[in-house]
Amino acid sequence: MAKKQFKAESKRLLDLMINSIYTHKEIFLRELISNASDAIDKLYYKALTDDSITFNKDDYYIKVAADKENRTLKISDTGIGMTKDELDENLGIIAKSGSFAFKKENEIKDGHDIIGQFGVGFYSAFMVAKKVTVISKAFGSNEAYKWESDGIDGYTIEPCEKDTVGTDIILTIKDNTEEENFDEYLQEYRLKSIIKKYSDFIRYPIKMDVTESRLKEGSDKEYEQYTVEKTINSMVPIWRKNKNELTKEDYENFYSEKHYGFDKPLSYIHISVDGMVSYNAILFIPEKTPFDFYTKDYEKGLELYSSGVLIMNKCPELLPDYFSFVKGIVDSYDLSLNISREILQHDRQLKLIAKNIKSKIKSELESMLKNNRDNYVKFYESFGRQLKFGVYDNFGADKDVLQDLLMFYSSKEKKLVTLDEYVSRMPEDQKYIYYASGDSIERIEKMPQTELVADKGYEILYFTEDVDEFAIRMLMSYKDKEFKSVSSGDLGIENEDTKADDKKNEENKELFDYMKNILGDKVKAVRASKRLKTHPVCLSNEGEFTIEMEKVLRSMPGNPDIKAEKVLEINDNHDVFKALKDAYENDKDKLNLYTDLLYNQALLIEGLPINDPVDFSNKICQIMK
Repeated sequence: MAKKQFKAESKRLLDLMINSIYTHKEIFLRELISNASDAIDKLYYKALTDDSITFNKDDYYIKVAADKENRTLKISDTGIGMTKDELDENLGIIAKSGSFAFKKENEIKDGHDIIGQFGVGFYSAFMVAKKVTVISKAFGSNEAYKWESDGIDGYTIEPCEKDTVGTDIILTIKDNTEEENFDEYLQEYRLKSIIKKYSDFIRYPIKMDVTESRLKEGSDKEYEQYTVEKTINSMVPIWRKNKNELTKEDYENFYSEKHYGFDKPLSYIHISVDGMVSYNAILFIPEKTPFDFYTKDYEKGLELYSSGVLIMNKCPELLPDYFSFVKGIVDSYDLSLNISREILQHDRQLKLIAKNIKSKIKSELESMLKNNRDNYVKFYESFGRQLKFGVYDNFGADKDVLQDLLMFYSSKEKKLVTLDEYVSRMPEDQKYIYYASGDSIERIEKMPQTELVADKGYEILYFTEDVDEFAIRMLMSYKDKEFKSVSSGDLGIENEDTKADDKKNEENKELFDYMKNILGDKVKAVRASKRLKTHPVCLSNEGEFTIEMEKVLRSMPGNPDIKAEKVLEINDNHDVFKALKDAYENDKDKLNLYTDLLYNQALLIEGLPINDPVDFSNKICQIMK
């Protein structure tokens, strides 16, 4: 029989299809199964308008069968089938979609939506097949036809025999090459995995003959293999079920089945939206941090389905970075997809879904914080750092979204507290939200700078993560209360002895100026401390750039010279001060030694490195002589 040529520049288009449009060859099976599902749906629609047709859903299925010996893969359906003219029209013109035409002509009912839109999915078969044969018998017809093509050379159509209504697509799989192993598309386990991955929620059974083993009759150790027909797909997705039908265990099982993590989710969100954009979603808030979460290798995103067919494993556009820990799926009928269905067109629908999801996640976290504090603390210990990054990121664009979700360790409560809880119990005379930064709670509790604030009875928030202070600086204030570091030059605490302190600095100006000259540009000034009670010395900072921020930035490549403006504060009520005064009057060499030692002590208290540890050690030994 003479071959017919593909129409409409189809040779070039088919070549593009095979080599460029799809990024993964395995997609071909998703496309062919989706076409088979559409064919059954079309018969269902026909039954809705024709009382003479009885549609018994149990009679309709899709069958996938591999024949390794003959290198063929067959995808069969019991759908509406195609006439000779439909074979010519739908398969002879690339990008002519019978499903799209059907969809335009028929009202979508009962939640059944036609998947195919572009008419190109069928040709993805040529990515893995050197020859494609389609045998089809249309509903209401007594005749069957065979369409056959080996690709760009065209196709043939001829009558054939077929007992039942429906379509068989037979792929003759390509031979292996050095670069490609096409045998995998004849392997039972591989076919099952592709079906589960992309087509698990096709509404009709996808059947395969699978190999299993059992004990031989009369034997207690010898096994035999046998073949049994099984349904591979789940069919009804959990997100389309009524929430009232589902239990906590159902959601946890789904979380486990989807391999979202080895933990159990702390919370889940089931969303069903009908409106400008209709979609279903199930979102999970995990308990534990994935091992790669805070690395560049971590990929955020939700699984994205269109009409129950997997489109993207991870769609990053659906989640803001600060909620990147959320796992789950989104399924929508309304998405605008590109021709391969692998990539989304970034349109209004996607943005609306993302906006709604962001709002739902925030509400769930707020609810957890209010109603299940223990679970929220577990979540925060795993992912609180990400929320703080979110506050700092994009110049604080999302700080209002996140500020009520933040928690910090409290000096009074000895546990994590929110900013709202802190402010609600502030004394009337307290002007600022005080915080102290350090490597650990234990270290912060020993900081000399906390003495005055603690003595006033004020609560202090402990910042133990490198992002904390940066995030707070981006917030600037909370409920009109500014943040103030306990190391700040001005603590904003009215002190009755302020005049006396100023007098002491004036009286000892020569001593402090001398010590400043010894230290050079290491410090901005040396002065009597208003904050120290028992400790002899500490560092404070002036300006917006704090000592803790210096530590963080100096640990990063490219920032070695970044320094905070440090002030060396001396406790004038301590014996050390008397020793300094005496040395200034009687022994300048000793004062030089004391000044250097006190400065290095202050650095060590802050967790900053000293420039010359050997010299420091020698000077300690020197005062012991």
